[in-house]
Amino acid sequence: MAVKKRCLLWDYTNTGDSGVPWAMDKVNFDGPISSVSNWNAWVPPELNSRAPFRPMVHLEAQLSGNDWDMIQNTDQPIIHFFNEPERAGISAEHAADVWHNQMVPLREQKGKQLVSPSCSNDDAGQAWIADFMGRVSDKAPDYLGLHYYGTDGNAAIQFLEGMHSKYSQPIIVSEIASIDRDGASVLGFTSQLANYMDGADWVFEYGFFGCMRQPPDNFVSPAAQLMNPDGSFTDLMDKLMYDQPIQG
Repeated sequence: MAVKKRCLLWDYTNTGDSGVPWAMDKVNFDGPISSVSNWNAWVPPELNSRAPFRPMVHLEAQLSGNDWDMIQNTDQPIIHFFNEPERAGISAEHAADVWHNQMVPLREQKGKQLVSPSCSNDDAGQAWIADFMGRVSDKAPDYLGLHYYGTDGNAAIQFLEGMHSKYSQPIIVSEIASIDRDGASVLGFTSQLANYMDGADWVFEYGFFGCMRQPPDNFVSPAAQLMNPDGSFTDLMDKLMYDQPIQG
């Protein structure tokens, strides 16, 4: 039986008339894929309830209006809070205030499980999450959200283990990928980390970046993309959908 921990990071641009919503029909939901995220509060209609959705309070805009209504009324059990807030000018102090005032009531009144802000694995991200976690120790998250981008699989594992040891929280790696431009290196990193996380009982879920037609910037590696420009899936996506363990 498959270990279901792999969250499909389905870019919001795949949805709608200008997207490739039909590609969702090609996703294998009978293997290791556990859930779907699009970095938003709204569910991609093409998901059609085939897997759990992970709504996200991406940044400040999702704390009011229609997005917040969707967050408050979601029937999904897990809610993500803030995506790399340290890069958006959001202080840990302010985020902690929002956490106590808006996020914690979702847990206490509606039974939702809450994911901490997911910060970068760089120094600025780690300083931010340390500040935040210290401010919410009275109402700690259910899961520690993490991002990791790099080229060294051993270093990635060391980072994950260090964060788990430091905070003693179950972990959701909401974004991870190799940034190497070499396809063989990317496959090696992906297989090493996926196989490791599948076997780590303290890793609840993880998502490899990302299922989109074009890389969003020059930081991420084209060799790590899970979707081709025409909406078809790459070999790496096929491995994540079907292979367990993944052969590197």
